[in-house]
Amino acid sequence: RKAFNHELSKLFNEMWDIDVNRLMPGKDYTIDLQGKAGATQQGDSAVQDRAARHLFHNVNEERLKSIKTFATFISLLDNYETSTGVAEVVTPEETVENNCFLDAILATEVMKLAHEYLLKKNLAKPNLADFKYQLYDIWFQLYARKEGDRPDSCGFEHVFVGETRRGKQILGLHNWVQFYLQEKCNQIDYKGYVARKNKTRPDEDDQLLSIRFSWKGLVKPIGSTFIGVSPEFEFALYTVIFLLAEERVTRETVKIEEYELQIVVCRHGHHIGTAYPVLLSTGSE
Repeated sequence: RKAFNHELSKLFNEMWDIDVNRLMPGKDYTIDLQGKAGATQQGDSAVQDRAARHLFHNVNEERLKSIKTFATFISLLDNYETSTGVAEVVTPEETVENNCFLDAILATEVMKLAHEYLLKKNLAKPNLADFKYQLYDIWFQLYARKEGDRPDSCGFEHVFVGETRRGKQILGLHNWVQFYLQEKCNQIDYKGYVARKNKTRPDEDDQLLSIRFSWKGLVKPIGSTFIGVSPEFEFALYTVIFLLAEERVTRETVKIEEYELQIVVCRHGHHIGTAYPVLLSTGSE
């Protein structure tokens, strides 16, 4: 395993501490972990369901809707066509929604901290309007997942909304709000947690989980996700790592709070291909 990146761990812990919009476990939401997901073979469709109930027992939606970054984030979730290979059309309204979301997160202390850090590294534009344009390009600019195909994807869609490939595979979908909303309309079926080796069972107040679930009839054998954190926290985390690195796939090992994790960011040219956390000692994604 790679050594911890102490500089990034320090930065991300500062972000964690000033993430005032984060929802608190047991207070703003409760999760219901239920059973441990069993062993699975790749392509094993008969995956056992170890969780009869939803993962999210309840979420304070009033609080979600009253926080600007969550409210503007939620308005983006219905802007995408799930299947890769189907061209995305961005309407003028959606462009406005993307900009509203970026304006909301750029006003937060979390994003200001990320911006300051990137400025010190000469990786961000000093002017906020220019920095916003940079973020727009990284996250919302459309591209084709496969060479020469029509523009069917973007970083935001992949990471936060989720996609499917040829009706066989779930791509992305690493965001708890999207998970909760999809679960609420019975699109997602939570099938149990994947335990860390040094911890037999996650706690109800863990804010980083490895889970198994099915979505639109497809199974994701293991997916790690932050729980309760604000959209700006995840956005800041992934943007910093994306801009620091040159290689196609970057894995940074960090410690945030009690969680030892690897943050994986894949590039698609000048854009984010995917980004997600991996809880260490849970096996690979």
